[in-house]
Amino acid sequence: MGFFTDTSVCIGCKACEVACKEWNGVPEDGLNLLGMSYDNTGELNANTWRHVAFIEQPQRQPAPAAGAHETQFLGMPAVDLPGRHADPAEASEFRWLMASDVCKHCTHAACLDVCPTGALFRTEFGTVVVQEDICNGCGYCVPACPYGVIDQRKGDGRAWKCTMCYDRIGDGLMPACATACPTQSIQYGPLDELRQRADERVATLHDRGVPEARLYGNDPGDGVGGNGAFFLLLDAPEVYGMPPHPVVTTRDLPAMWRKAGLAALAMAAAAAAAFLGGSR
Repeated sequence: MGFFTDTSVCIGCKACEVACKEWNGVPEDGLNLLGMSYDNTGELNANTWRHVAFIEQPQRQPAPAAGAHETQFLGMPAVDLPGRHADPAEASEFRWLMASDVCKHCTHAACLDVCPTGALFRTEFGTVVVQEDICNGCGYCVPACPYGVIDQRKGDGRAWKCTMCYDRIGDGLMPACATACPTQSIQYGPLDELRQRADERVATLHDRGVPEARLYGNDPGDGVGGNGAFFLLLDAPEVYGMPPHPVVTTRDLPAMWRKAGLAALAMAAAAAAAFLGGSR
């Protein structure tokens, strides 16, 4: 089971954030008003398991015909004022990109590899969940996540993240965020069905003149084996703060352990040889 988040119909209402907090008892994390965006939560963390990102992009507009005295800004005409002349070269408008981000529930999850207590486990639905009563707060999973999702709660120390409402889906219910989403931007269901639906949606957008529409995290051949939560984006992944080529951060661990083992054996052999040679 998984999430398909269609950012092309996200309206930035943050209903998913509120529903997630209410159902899961996630603490309120304050208003992070920076004066540069309407986004008041900023990023995924231990107290924000769903984060609606607001990306505001100024878009250059073609200059009007010679002799025209109007420019376009935010869809409204701007005319010359006394003592101030509108410069057609500076005409622009903003494009708003909204995206509800969440834990990706990776197929090859590095956080599972590094957890020493078994607090992180793979559920029967293919999702990745943290058992807070087993987590010892070591924090190994935090740098292991290629998406920067997992975080330790201040004053607690334990790791927290989206569980895809494990208790709800176990009872046949949809996750709280998908239930609350008024535009069906967040869709929940079997991954095969969601991937087919996502492909059809991208094709529709391309036909409607939106060539930049693309899917992110749905390819089983990518660096993490595909995600249990994937997205339809209207720009490059890095615009949304997502790595363009995520990889399993623990992919080199087996080779590293083999090399460390060989090095240890070599050092032991050298020490034994030195000891035996010196005792003659």
